Amino acid sequence: MIVEIGHFALALALGLSLVQCALPLWGARMRDPALMGIATPAALGAFLCVAVAFAALTLAYVQSDFSVLNVVENSHSTQPLLYRFTSVWGNHEGSMLLWVLILTLFGALVALSRRSLPERLRANALAAQGAIAIAFLAFILVTSNPFARVTPAPFEGQDLNPILQDLGLAIHPPLLYLGYVGFSISFAFAAAALIEGRIDAVWARAVRPWTLTAWLFLTLGIAMGSYWAYYELGWGGWWFWDPVENASLMPWLAGTALLHSTIVMEKRDALKVWTVLLAILTFSLSLLGTFLVRSGVLTSVHAFATDPARGVFILAILVAFIGGSLALFAWRAPMLKPGGLFAPVSREGALVLNNLLLASACATVFIGTLYPLALEALTGDKISVGEPFFNATFLPIVVPLLAVLPLGQSLAWKRGDLLGTAERLFAAFALALAATLAAVAFAEGGPVVAVLGLALGFFLVAGSLADIVNRSWTRGMPLATAWRRARGLPRSAWGMAVAHAAVGLVAIGIAAQAWSTETLAVMKPGEVAAAGPYQLRLDAVLPRTGPNYREDVARFSVMRHGETVGTVEAMKRLYVTRGMPTTEAGIMTRGPSQLYVSLGEPQPGGGLGVRFYWKPYVLLIWGGALFMAAGGALSLTDRRLRVGAPARARAAALPAATPAE
Repeated sequence: MIVEIGHFALALALGLSLVQCALPLWGARMRDPALMGIATPAALGAFLCVAVAFAALTLAYVQSDFSVLNVVENSHSTQPLLYRFTSVWGNHEGSMLLWVLILTLFGALVALSRRSLPERLRANALAAQGAIAIAFLAFILVTSNPFARVTPAPFEGQDLNPILQDLGLAIHPPLLYLGYVGFSISFAFAAAALIEGRIDAVWARAVRPWTLTAWLFLTLGIAMGSYWAYYELGWGGWWFWDPVENASLMPWLAGTALLHSTIVMEKRDALKVWTVLLAILTFSLSLLGTFLVRSGVLTSVHAFATDPARGVFILAILVAFIGGSLALFAWRAPMLKPGGLFAPVSREGALVLNNLLLASACATVFIGTLYPLALEALTGDKISVGEPFFNATFLPIVVPLLAVLPLGQSLAWKRGDLLGTAERLFAAFALALAATLAAVAFAEGGPVVAVLGLALGFFLVAGSLADIVNRSWTRGMPLATAWRRARGLPRSAWGMAVAHAAVGLVAIGIAAQAWSTETLAVMKPGEVAAAGPYQLRLDAVLPRTGPNYREDVARFSVMRHGETVGTVEAMKRLYVTRGMPTTEAGIMTRGPSQLYVSLGEPQPGGGLGVRFYWKPYVLLIWGGALFMAAGGALSLTDRRLRVGAPARARAAALPAATPAE
């Protein structure tokens, strides 16, 4: 009965989304407050209904209700409770239900933010959000029903894909979807602005917190997915340029550009048309990622569905929303008035350059990802586009972006002094140069590109610190006074500094992988192999049984300079129900570096194939991403991002704010 309630709740959510789309849109056109006011209860009701449906499916998984086909195909009664819970979205149907749950959650949050948004803008945005909900609810009900029954009900399920039986499934997809779907709010606001034919600082102030929220969740989702693949797949890498990885990177790049573009629009009422276009493209790239994962056009460890009918349905959604929004943009964008002017050498000019480089980087990833698919569809020829292509196209764009970032964040608004700004960054440059030389000397040289990456990373960290110091301290000022001024800076200024410094940490972590080492060995108990500055001795290979798997555990003692510093275990695991083997890497963390052990197959003569990696400073890659998101979260606490834009009548009377992002 609960399953049927969940199915009915989805159908009811579809009906409420139809109301949310149609009536507020008509009310905004007719300037009818009553019709526009319907948006709020409709959005809240749609979220409540989808939440009921999601709870019903979750209960079916937790209780191992094998009368539900989705539960049969993706669960087993011997799975730990955590994995029975995460199995809800460890499949196509359940993950789409999670997608729509988050979509309607964002719609409900917009509906509740009544004081900070003009009524017509909110009504049009919720109508656009309702249209998206209609499309995906219809997709679930027509092609991907998670509540389909199976008769007779089997006694047991088929188990969840063993690769997904990990804590990463509980963290990565929800964070990624919060990012993907969060950009639907930016898209909805862009559509609302185009429908109304008006875009100004009020719009920028309204859209920026939602864009920032989506961006920080997508940052966390990508980072968690990278780390999950790193430790789960046993390959020792942190990024593979897999098409589905690229599908998450593209909206992140576009969203980063959008985030910076809204700053210029809010400050100078400029880049209106470009900002609206970026909002459309960012969510369009999120939809493209959904299509790639679920259409069956890709064979990837990330891909879910292979049903062509689902692919055609999602392609129709893609065409409708991307084509429709771009057509609306082409019709209404010429009516938007140009905004304020600024000098090329200014904070605004630097942000424009930032946007151009980010958009170019996104375009290279887009071409490298879709060109092989298009070529295969048109000619049947299969080609592989991987790391060499992206190193040759993506990196030459990102390097100058990182190089000018500290300079851009230190320039004044409207008109900047390039020479004066460079002089203020001289100490940061000297500090970065000294740190780079020390690192290279300690590591005894290294590739030129890696040294450049270290230098850029240290410069970004030092430049972000210098920006806070220059805002807070002048020559001769007492440190106590400087500290009080630093504490008085807007939180968005601190958030910007933290996020930009975190980009530097990521750059340092990536560059440091040029000094990583890999060792292949065939070992028997008692034998020793080297891995970077450490030696590992295979102590024993032991059998062990888990709740729904069997595994062979290789236990190693880790030594340095003849002294044991710890132990590490790596496993080869067999999941009994599916008969599917997995490799569980053994990882020992030493500061920001890691020792990584991956098991191969038993070799003739009784030896065991083992692969050792020494990964210096690899944790800076994911730690930097966490700090990036923390910087975004800190900016979100800035009061100016939590209230609506001031009325035009009051704007002139308000004192100028401290220059900051």
